[in-house]
Amino acid sequence: MGKKRVMVPVEQVDLSTVKYEQESIQAPHLTGFLFRFFVRIVEAPLIGPSIISILKKSNRVDEMLRNTAIPEEPMFKPEYPPQEKEPSVVILDEDGRPEDRVEAALNCLPNYDPAACWGNSSFPFQYWKIRDYAYAYRSGKVTPSMVAENIISVIEEISKKRPHEPLLISFDAEEVRKQASASTHRFEAGNPLSILDGIFMAIKDDIDCYPHQSKGATTWMHEVRTVKEDAVCVSRLRSCGVIFVGKANMHELGMGTTGNNPNYGTTRNPHAPDRYTGGSSSGPAAIVASGLCAAALGTDGGGSVRIPSSLCGVVGLKSTYGRTDMKGSLCDSGTVEIIGPIASTVEDAMLVYAAMLGSSLATKIRMRPSPPCLPNLSSYDDSNTLGSLRLGKYTTWFNDVHSTEISDKCEDALNLLSKYHGCETIEIVVPELQEMRTAHVVSIGSECIASLNPDCLDGKGKRLTCDTRTNLALFRSFSAGDYVAAQCIRRRLMHYHMEIFKKVDVIVTPTTGMTAPKIPPSALKSGETDIPVTGYLMRFVITANLLGFPAITVPVGYDKEGLPIGLQLIGRPWGEATILRLASAVEKLCWETKKKPVQYYDVLRPN
Repeated sequence: MGKKRVMVPVEQVDLSTVKYEQESIQAPHLTGFLFRFFVRIVEAPLIGPSIISILKKSNRVDEMLRNTAIPEEPMFKPEYPPQEKEPSVVILDEDGRPEDRVEAALNCLPNYDPAACWGNSSFPFQYWKIRDYAYAYRSGKVTPSMVAENIISVIEEISKKRPHEPLLISFDAEEVRKQASASTHRFEAGNPLSILDGIFMAIKDDIDCYPHQSKGATTWMHEVRTVKEDAVCVSRLRSCGVIFVGKANMHELGMGTTGNNPNYGTTRNPHAPDRYTGGSSSGPAAIVASGLCAAALGTDGGGSVRIPSSLCGVVGLKSTYGRTDMKGSLCDSGTVEIIGPIASTVEDAMLVYAAMLGSSLATKIRMRPSPPCLPNLSSYDDSNTLGSLRLGKYTTWFNDVHSTEISDKCEDALNLLSKYHGCETIEIVVPELQEMRTAHVVSIGSECIASLNPDCLDGKGKRLTCDTRTNLALFRSFSAGDYVAAQCIRRRLMHYHMEIFKKVDVIVTPTTGMTAPKIPPSALKSGETDIPVTGYLMRFVITANLLGFPAITVPVGYDKEGLPIGLQLIGRPWGEATILRLASAVEKLCWETKKKPVQYYDVLRPN
């Protein structure tokens, strides 16, 4: 008796009484033999469920779900009220040709002279932009085939390293040469398909890119799922002339935030090879950060685009849930995942996003999305639009980080926005953050186990890594009642955030609560479970997944060890243009702090 907890109806919650609760995750940190032994125990019929039950009780999971009466009805997928049109934007035709959208996006960009950058080596370090590649191709300085050879050489060199730390899981040099040759011929004929023609991109291993198989970084997914065509987003990029270098490494099945992968080797952070890239889109982020590709595609169901982008010092965009067609990805039936671009600059993320966007027919019927837009960064009123933006900051949450260097750097970026653009920062309160974390893990975990159960029952589960098997043991403990309760929490949280967005345009947080963690040598062979580290890495990102909001991470500096720090901007539903505009402004204000990664390859103009 006395265990029942009753939530006040969401409309009656007094926000003045809300107190921030620091996250405290109770779970062991295990690697090596102890981790392998732990997995055997948690998978055992009797003792396993008991251990999982103890861990859930220690972290109040049952208290928030089974012991709580939640008055709201469930919301099984994000639902949004109609949104006002964003100011100073260009509307894109999502049903039109991807090449036309890319051209419209190009016209949104501010003036830039690639010729001046090409001939000037005195600038602080900056990544080559897509416009730099296009200039080099069109002026005949290099060809896509020449760049392809540079990339192939680097990838083959990396493949010889021991211990193995591959950027790509699937790579075919002849396939890359074939695509590059076709692009080179188009440039020689004066007929490139778009500004993206000849641009090299990597595709995360859970997104279909024919003729490569999609393994999801497992050892067996290709045995049960055959790839016969490109995913929708990949097909759209291919029509613009993009050259795909292969399938990028990742945390197995996306079930982790570090990028650790015992199956194929763990990708290293280009800024510090003894540290993780972040996950689960580890390979895509590292490939972009190391200079090998101007952009890549990742998937984001729990920060999996934004976490590695932040830890590797690049830009990662998560669009609104439903904004891009998920057909052709391993996570195409979930309610929290999207496919999103990772790029070295905001403008390159815009160009890739413009090519790949477009909702599925089912999404258009059910969600009635606002037309996709991009900020018109070339217009005179861009500065006025920036100055009118209101930024929401929940200070106690913002400051709940592993090191104050992170919150300080992010705060510095906000101060620059205020100083140079007049952006106003407004204090907000975000209630029930602990409940949000629980609702997210139950949602993504239940959807994951539903898709994997047939193959796991068929014997494939034993071929997964220890990390994945530990997560699946937790996910199997969730009941149907837990899932419904999580969706009731989702509706409450949507209400809170829609009220917040009546007062502010963007919610600002650090992207992650810590910089790139070190890789324990003992974790390379058998993997690792470190839930407190996962908590730090996911602290600020899951809002955008559970509620489907657009969000972007943009680099704002480094900690004292030279590790990148990212600022996250969370926008209103369908509000990609606003966060892209703000991210572009942040990027310009912080550009002089950019540092060349320790592992960087200049494939456009090699030494």
